[in-house]
Amino acid sequence: MTPEPITITIDGQQISVSPEVTLMQAIASIGQDTPVICFHEATTSEGLCRLCVVEVEGWRTLAPACVTKVADEMVLHTDSERVRRARRTILEMLSSAVDLSEAPAIQQQIDDYQADPERFPEAHRRTQPILDDNPFYVRDYEKCVLCWRCVQACGDDLQFTYALSLGGRGYETKIATFFNAPMPETTCVFCGNCVAVCPTNALKGKTEFYLDQGMDYDQIRLQRRRQQKSSSQDKKNG
Repeated sequence: MTPEPITITIDGQQISVSPEVTLMQAIASIGQDTPVICFHEATTSEGLCRLCVVEVEGWRTLAPACVTKVADEMVLHTDSERVRRARRTILEMLSSAVDLSEAPAIQQQIDDYQADPERFPEAHRRTQPILDDNPFYVRDYEKCVLCWRCVQACGDDLQFTYALSLGGRGYETKIATFFNAPMPETTCVFCGNCVAVCPTNALKGKTEFYLDQGMDYDQIRLQRRRQQKSSSQDKKNG
């Protein structure tokens, strides 16, 4: 049985929606976009980045729109000063800790909310080595915002291989493989789903990565042959 629609108000506009939809879906139904980083249409909403927060009248805290369900007579404000300040601060904190130079959507959000990437000049930036351990893609976790998309794509949402998970604690939390094993030694099947959902190019296809380094296609093919030969030799020695 289809549930009876309920009435909510978004930025002064009263609409009828199903009680089963999220605030983000309700906002989208009137043609408005909600800024978000961790959400992707192919993965499960987890409410991690908090960029999608909106103000609900009567609520003490801002609500993450991607995971919060609507309720009858809810009154939402999607662009109040409180909402804009929260989103701006999140973007400024991310900018202080992570390399966002190859995250165009986030760069646009920084412009939209007039965030100051230099607001926290003494913040400790995340530093991790580039992991180039397979023939298909490179992992540059200095660009990782821990949005969880790659973990979800590798797991229950898409591929069911579970090669990626979280490692470390607190500020040292990072995307990792079990026991930090090289990718070819994990359950990874190199489907490319993790690369496809990454919003910051922390995961990047090998060809694109090498082109960005100034190599031409002949050099890239030679480099990949060397890596494949080295990988085969390591397996024999192991």
